[in-house]
Amino acid sequence: MNINEIEIKNALLERFTTYIAYDTQSDETTATRPSTRSQLFFAQYLSKEMQKMGLKEVKTDKNGYLTAFLPANTDKDIPAVGFFAHLDTSPSFRGICEHPRFVSPYNGGDIVLNEKENIVLSPQQFPELTQYQGDTIIHTDGTSLLGADDKAGIAEILTAMEILLKNPQIKHGKIGIAFTPDEEIGTGIDLFDIQAFGVNYAYTIDGGGIGELEFENFNAAKADIVIEGLNIHPGEAKNKMLNSQQIAIELETLLPPTEKPEYTDNYQGFFFLENITGSVEKTTMTYLIREHDKQKFEEKKKLLQNIVNQLNTKYNNKISCQIKDQYFNMKSQIEPVQFIVDIAKKAMQQAGVKPKIVPIRGGTDGAKLSFMGLPCPNIFTGGHNFHGKYEYIVVESMQKCVHTIVNIVKLFAQMDREA
Repeated sequence: MNINEIEIKNALLERFTTYIAYDTQSDETTATRPSTRSQLFFAQYLSKEMQKMGLKEVKTDKNGYLTAFLPANTDKDIPAVGFFAHLDTSPSFRGICEHPRFVSPYNGGDIVLNEKENIVLSPQQFPELTQYQGDTIIHTDGTSLLGADDKAGIAEILTAMEILLKNPQIKHGKIGIAFTPDEEIGTGIDLFDIQAFGVNYAYTIDGGGIGELEFENFNAAKADIVIEGLNIHPGEAKNKMLNSQQIAIELETLLPPTEKPEYTDNYQGFFFLENITGSVEKTTMTYLIREHDKQKFEEKKKLLQNIVNQLNTKYNNKISCQIKDQYFNMKSQIEPVQFIVDIAKKAMQQAGVKPKIVPIRGGTDGAKLSFMGLPCPNIFTGGHNFHGKYEYIVVESMQKCVHTIVNIVKLFAQMDREA
């Protein structure tokens, strides 16, 4: 089998550094699908690359879904498997990475991202760095995202497909590839046609550090709160002014003080004040509500609504609150087909990776796909610190991800359709 590690590394680096130069941030304020045209431009580039590689039925539909297939190369009845990654990057920070930087090998200690701005990636703040001594780390210059979430997943999937195309002796069933928009704003899979895609099981390549394997995620809701105030000149404000900002502060203090992202981990849920904008006259707040346990999730939504009701009684109904569910914990959809998790675990072990099954403290397109009828666990990309300037990825972890994808394909070829 012709698998050269240097070639894999070079292919990954070429793809990844090319992809992150595309600014593909999604935007939840637009009403278009996809939310930004830049995602379509990136999909068009990938489409040409995929056709040149030799993938079949490569197409991008009007909603920005880029799909392709690697046909089965055996008559054996093998379940079709799909691999997903998303085109967009988070709108939370500048998206285009024009100046990626490399540390090769990483010998421990601090990594100066930007000397002028005194931005330092330090193992004191990010202790997981210490496990990557001797590896190659790609990081930002502190002025943008890196884009590993999820352009690393795209690079890894296509590099794995390239290996399969170059090594036809690796027998496999039908393989579907899907690169989708708007994952970061939670709408990426809403219009995806899983019936037309035609695979039995799938994996999102959208996880973090090496070995991560996830099939549990948060139940998620978003609360949009609007507080109406009354602005009066402060010199004449007594018994007249109603400062909407003060009501917002009061609302925040009524929530459990330790149930915030910075105080929680593992299976602990939280209320996240994602955004607040205000004046005396009007304040808007956006909360994200997250909880793995469904009952606790419902209790959290109820608690926030009760606080709003309490304040409405006090302030004569000046607060509106709309709570909308976003996605749910996919564990219930994965457990009946737990063997797909076992396949991923074995694939990692065969690649020399120790599987680390952890709950996702966030969401993934795989959650929605699972509830739509396509069970879809999530697999590591090798990246860390997504959505901010400290984002980095480990090249050797990316190589292990490629091998994991190839091994998953091999293991599916060893099972019968009845599984």
